[in-house]
Amino acid sequence: MPTGKVKWYDAEKGFGFLSRDDGGAEVFVHSSALPAGTETMAKGQRVEFGIAEGRKGAQALQVRLLEAPLAVAAVAKHPHKKPDEMIPIIEDLMKLLDGISDVYRRGKHPEPKEARQISELLTAVARDIAP
Repeated sequence: MPTGKVKWYDAEKGFGFLSRDDGGAEVFVHSSALPAGTETMAKGQRVEFGIAEGRKGAQALQVRLLEAPLAVAAVAKHPHKKPDEMIPIIEDLMKLLDGISDVYRRGKHPEPKEARQISELLTAVARDIAP
């Protein structure tokens, strides 16, 4: 299956576009191709997807998220969240860090842009955790 990144996705409109790692043309993605329970995707988020040729070009099928979205801005703007608000943030952070550990197991470091986003996210979460 091809892999790539979310170029942009608008949850209100229910669609967006993916860029392909192999350099192929952008791929249209409709909300119906997202995994069950997924309502949005973040720009730059890594994904895997099937492709079908539609009337207007390539369309993604059965999108699989390869990493959790990095919600740095959302976490950083609202310090000292309530405990019940922190649960999904911590769970997403654990998924993200688990994915990063796979990169390190392969003997590599995360891409610089991704590493910077992770660092900012960890800093923001640390501020929410600290009293």
